[in-house]
Amino acid sequence: MQATQHLSAVTVPHKPAGFTPNLYCNVRELLERGPVEPPAPEYGSRTDEVGIFYKGMVNSLIGDPESGKTWIALTAASEVLFTGGSVLVVDLDHNGPAATVSRLRAFGVPESTLIDPERFRYTEADDSTSMAGVVADALQWRPDFTVIDSVGELLPMYGANSNSADDFTRVHSVAIKPFAIAGSSVVLIDHQAKGSDSRSFGATGTAAKKRAISGTLLRVTIDEPFTPGSGGSAEITLVKDRHGGLRAHCAKDREPLVGRFTMTDTEGALNAWIRPAVDGERPKQSIKVDGATGEQLLAALDKLNPPPSSVRDIKVRCTWGTGKASEAWRMWQEREGVAA
Repeated sequence: MQATQHLSAVTVPHKPAGFTPNLYCNVRELLERGPVEPPAPEYGSRTDEVGIFYKGMVNSLIGDPESGKTWIALTAASEVLFTGGSVLVVDLDHNGPAATVSRLRAFGVPESTLIDPERFRYTEADDSTSMAGVVADALQWRPDFTVIDSVGELLPMYGANSNSADDFTRVHSVAIKPFAIAGSSVVLIDHQAKGSDSRSFGATGTAAKKRAISGTLLRVTIDEPFTPGSGGSAEITLVKDRHGGLRAHCAKDREPLVGRFTMTDTEGALNAWIRPAVDGERPKQSIKVDGATGEQLLAALDKLNPPPSSVRDIKVRCTWGTGKASEAWRMWQEREGVAA
């Protein structure tokens, strides 16, 4: 679907029956540009030059408070600015312009770049009208990289319920997706679900959030707390990759370790990088459901004879609750290659 946004309408010598050109992708033009390759993540590069965020798509960082989500997003933003790109920061989480600008300066971004509205813009849009103006500007400006921090503050601006799929879809269509349509790599910052059963599925609120991710959904887990004067570290795991461009460079686990984000603070000068996982390296913080890791859930199902046939079957035979049985069933289907 992304390709249809950047291609002209189809032109053919003789118009086929029932064919409205501007409704369809011009495949001829697409192929004439050269070899057609699947999308690959371009931004937020690890030290092996593999990116973690897709351009022109909606990506997301989820995690607990102070886990390093914003630091990772600003590190990627600074890289975009260093290479001549443009960045928009939509700060709805009240970090403040002084905090954001000072962090980018500490990464080494020049003042001349930050004061140039063609290169960098920061907004604290506080209502839907202001947000609509930011969106309208972005559709003309077309920033390379957009950070929205955070989704939890965005939804109430539109009177939306975070647990409503319809509400999230409505807000997504007017305040998130347009940035991707403008060609931006959008990075949503969101909080992780608190319940043990739901944490493995991703962010708080409706599952529509996960479905709306057209790029990567990454979980950030604190390793060493980020503190002034020393820095900190966190691990990044891959929850979803719509196109598989990042997953191809990770271990073949259900939620593989993408890498370890490390930031150092030397007398106010910040340096940060993402080291990819080495062979055999696994996340330190394995996601658990009712105290059991994914590997333990699958091991329990492997003991069932005959194999499990449904969530209900697992609940009865393993005496588990719905959340635990549902996650185990999803993992079983994924491992066995069965359509969910």
